[in-house]
Amino acid sequence: MDDFKKIVWLASYPKSGNTWFRVFLSNLLNKSDQPADINNLYTTPIASSRELFDEATGLSSSELTSEEIDLLRPQVYEFISRTSSELQYQKVHDAWQITKAGEPMFSDNITKCVIYFIRNPLDVAVSFSNHLSKPHEDIAKILADKSFAFSSNPNRFHLQFRQRLLSWSDHIHSWVDESGLPILVVRYEDMKENTFETFKRAVNFLGLVASDEDIRKAIRFSDIKEMQKQESQSGFSEKPTKADSFFRKGEIGSWRSELAPELVDSICKDHREMMIRFGYLDDKGFPI
Repeated sequence: MDDFKKIVWLASYPKSGNTWFRVFLSNLLNKSDQPADINNLYTTPIASSRELFDEATGLSSSELTSEEIDLLRPQVYEFISRTSSELQYQKVHDAWQITKAGEPMFSDNITKCVIYFIRNPLDVAVSFSNHLSKPHEDIAKILADKSFAFSSNPNRFHLQFRQRLLSWSDHIHSWVDESGLPILVVRYEDMKENTFETFKRAVNFLGLVASDEDIRKAIRFSDIKEMQKQESQSGFSEKPTKADSFFRKGEIGSWRSELAPELVDSICKDHREMMIRFGYLDDKGFPI
């Protein structure tokens, strides 16, 4: 059965470092002396891609309901895993979930492992606000919304199909505690503050063969300034239409100068348990 475990899920709540790691991975696997083109990354499609679904099923996802698509998604990933000769890296923003047919959407049968990216929800709120072009108040509500989903308006055609994110805390719980999959949790803050050690740990977890110099070069080539430069010159295909940019600041703690105190309090209250667990609040509930 392990021969069919070909999928590596790069999972995260949005704006948590997933794209940065994908750019790093492209630079590591490309083995080039030039930074990878952010618009031509090593194949890391998103799991909610209509193109992937349509190719695997021979159906047109645009003619199916979200519920019908959900029932077929496990079979799509099984097809991808069983027909692949090498590892398949798939970005995913969905929470881990069980379909109405009782199947895991992201099954152990076809999963090699998961890297789960997590970021302080206070900083997620600021970055997600830019991404969705919504005020901070709306994002705080989204982070707490147990039913939140991307691309869920049935009266509009979305380029990707519905992705259930749930709340920020529930998203983490689903992958880290419920999935039962081999998982490495990577904090965005560690990617920033202990960059080499954190990326090397991820590379080793994936079982990739790479020298320290290979890893350091891939880190240099995926620096935020390099990504910002490329986006300013050529745009970025994953940037939402209304957002000013995709690669905004990439900083730790920008919430301190951007989020209203009452929103800080609200987010900390809504996600107290998870924030303490992953080092974003002290045991008295104060932000770290």
